[in-house]
Amino acid sequence: MSAPRTQPAGLTKWAVTLPPTLFLLAFFLVPALIVVVAGFRETGEFGGLAPWPQVSLDAWRFLLGDVIYLEVFARSFLVAALTTLICIVLAYPLAWLIARSPKQRRDVLVLLVILPFASNFLVRIYAWIMLLGPANLLYTPLAVIVGMVYAHLPFMVLPLYTNLEKHDPALLEAAQDLGANAWTRFWRVTFPLSLPGIFSGSALVFIPVLGMFAAPELLGGTGDILIGNLIKEQFLDNRDWPLGSALAIMLTACVLALAGLSAWAAKRGMHGTEAIT
Repeated sequence: MSAPRTQPAGLTKWAVTLPPTLFLLAFFLVPALIVVVAGFRETGEFGGLAPWPQVSLDAWRFLLGDVIYLEVFARSFLVAALTTLICIVLAYPLAWLIARSPKQRRDVLVLLVILPFASNFLVRIYAWIMLLGPANLLYTPLAVIVGMVYAHLPFMVLPLYTNLEKHDPALLEAAQDLGANAWTRFWRVTFPLSLPGIFSGSALVFIPVLGMFAAPELLGGTGDILIGNLIKEQFLDNRDWPLGSALAIMLTACVLALAGLSAWAAKRGMHGTEAIT
């Protein structure tokens, strides 16, 4: 009698998992494989890709042999790291304030955090262009950082708020009973418990900033080109698809490595919180 029950369950499982699996294969895996293949092709006479069966490593030799591309990667990592750090500093007190607010106000405060997503990203960037223009800050590295922080700050606030909301107040009360002041309670109890939220928010900020090209192009100058801008230029302006694909492959590899590192750090942070609790 168990067989008739497991068969519909198996069909239901396939009916639920097959459509998203096919979607991921068609719109994520297949394009990724196309980019990988394009990275080992030759550039066509008028751009794009040369006809088959030309296979070449010229794009990789050019990429690894020119230090300017390493400088662009280093600049991109620096901007992403600085943006992430600023987002942590700004988001932590805001997330703590929301988590400690009365329950009837939390939903409103969270709504205010995500409210900018109701408008188009480019519209918000053009608003910053108008704000930074009169202050003579437009087309500077500072303008790029401001735009990046503004665009990605909610991605840091929400994971931190979700984490801080779950903290048990009894732990702080116990630390206070043991003689710990407010600063000690924060660093010895609250901050370690919030590390998983910090790691999650850092991944949500750092990885998108690393490949962002719209904000640096609109707010930055010619010396503020990042890896996302460089990839876009190779595909759309220079029509050097093999070099653009090689750059995209390197960026993807870096993102996957960072995602794995973030998952490992978050796992270690969870072990640390278990030790505290």
